[in-house]
Amino acid sequence: MTDIKTYIDESQEKMDMAIMHLDEALAHIRAGKANPRILDGIRVDYYGSLVPLSNVANISVPDARTIVITPWEKPMFKVIEKAIIDSELGITPENNGEIIRIGIPPLTEDRRKTLVKQSKQEAENAKVSVRNARRDAIEGLKKALKNGMPEDVEKDGEASVQKLHDKYMKKIDELFGAKEKEILTV
Repeated sequence: MTDIKTYIDESQEKMDMAIMHLDEALAHIRAGKANPRILDGIRVDYYGSLVPLSNVANISVPDARTIVITPWEKPMFKVIEKAIIDSELGITPENNGEIIRIGIPPLTEDRRKTLVKQSKQEAENAKVSVRNARRDAIEGLKKALKNGMPEDVEKDGEASVQKLHDKYMKKIDELFGAKEKEILTV
């Protein structure tokens, strides 16, 4: 007979993963401010293998609207520029031979609304994952009930899983609210 703690821990782990994924997804959504994490998904060809941009260059943010990339090797300028242009960022980099500068343009009202919708979709996906984790835990508890677990223990387990679910839903709403505010701040 399995302990209710097993089901609760398993569901909490799944819910943690959903929050981590949401945090990562929201970090890649450009909010009009320079954030080096928007470059995380860009891979460059480095002597035959694709590596993250941060492995071949130093990335810094000197002000709120600029990202500066300093390649460690001169031949990497063209490769990095091409990777940025080919990415879905939609920003053209400037190269002066020493550094690559990316100017983050201010967002239009339509673009802001689109980004808020995209963020809301990511939050909704995280909520679905949390609900699925709750469902799996409750189904496991019901099976354990059939295998001889006392009914009051099973009900306590369900209540604990529900509290956990509510806590994570609130956290998702807070993350989305913060991102929405960041996007809509002009």
